[in-house]
Amino acid sequence: MARIRIPSTIVIIFVTVQTGFLLFMYARYSSFMPQPEEKPSQVHILILSSWRSGSSFVGQLFSQHPSVFYLMEPAWHVWVTMSQNSAKVLHMAVRDLVRSVFLCDMSVFDAYMPWKRNLSDLFQWATSRALCSAPACDSFKRTDITSEMACKTLCGRYPFSKVEEACKTYSHVVIKEVRFFDLKVLYPLLTDPSLNLKIIHLVRDPRAVVKAVVKSREQSVKALARDNGIVLSTNGTKVEDSKYKVMQEICRSHVQIYETATLKPPNFLKDRYLMIRFEDLVRDPLSEISEMYKFAALNLTPRLKSWIYNITHGQGPGKKKEAFKITSRDAVSVSQAWRNVLPFQKVKKIQEVCKGAINMLGYQLVDSEKEQRDLTLDLVLPRRQNQFSWSSFNPKH
Repeated sequence: MARIRIPSTIVIIFVTVQTGFLLFMYARYSSFMPQPEEKPSQVHILILSSWRSGSSFVGQLFSQHPSVFYLMEPAWHVWVTMSQNSAKVLHMAVRDLVRSVFLCDMSVFDAYMPWKRNLSDLFQWATSRALCSAPACDSFKRTDITSEMACKTLCGRYPFSKVEEACKTYSHVVIKEVRFFDLKVLYPLLTDPSLNLKIIHLVRDPRAVVKAVVKSREQSVKALARDNGIVLSTNGTKVEDSKYKVMQEICRSHVQIYETATLKPPNFLKDRYLMIRFEDLVRDPLSEISEMYKFAALNLTPRLKSWIYNITHGQGPGKKKEAFKITSRDAVSVSQAWRNVLPFQKVKKIQEVCKGAINMLGYQLVDSEKEQRDLTLDLVLPRRQNQFSWSSFNPKH
């Protein structure tokens, strides 16, 4: 049989063309393949909680860190401006504002503060160490532990543009909010590729929350009544919550958030949700704070360790005028104060409207005034997974 001899030059040309074609096809195919997403350079942390749950304290644990840009409840501006709406309706506006703040785009406040403004026009601005130190204010160093009073005295007149300027210089942006009642509202933020969002869900014994609200009511009765109206959808009418309907909604929201995050959560929530109980935090501050910092990719500095010890080992539960201040107190005493202060009949009513949340979050119900007053009886149980669902619970009326 005759053999066909192909010159080696032609073979080389053929192999070269074929290789080039394969490389072209691979490159074209790869362009249609999903590429691994690069995480944003900043880390975004949302402290999700409710009023009088120790969230201001937790906020300060982050605010005082030299790597953190922190804002306390920026959505307050949304609620004040649009108070005739319900919390559910305002969820979208609050979410949009929070997203913009995470991205250091402070133009979002133009809708709520349309005038020429300074740092002091931002709600609770002085609780942010980042707004009390360079580049926002020249009076303090980033590594300083700042106080709200000193910051108000020295930094309030700096221009509002410093908020955005400062935000862009930090590796972590942390926001504390009490105005989200549904975790699913945050799904668009959790799936947003421009954000690297993690959620710390802070809870507290509802009985202690009510006691704290009673203590703070004298200072902020109008604000509480306005917020109550928004939670209960009263079209701008202020409400005194004598029947604990707001507390019931708050308890319901904690259950919804916890269940959504722990019972068959979506994949994008993996490693992005952490639940912290205030009572665990005050009993073993350094351990719980270390856990939060690890979750947030932050390091606990020696200066912060010393400061944390001092503010959790003060004398007594604090004075009425300190209801909204972060001062040095006996934190464990603060967490148990409700047991000596609240009448048992009031405790029974709170337990009725929040029974599901109390059980799910790991707190012990009391059946008598004797049990309530007996401080040797520990009402904070070890944390556990609970299958409670609001659909199976009907509170007594």
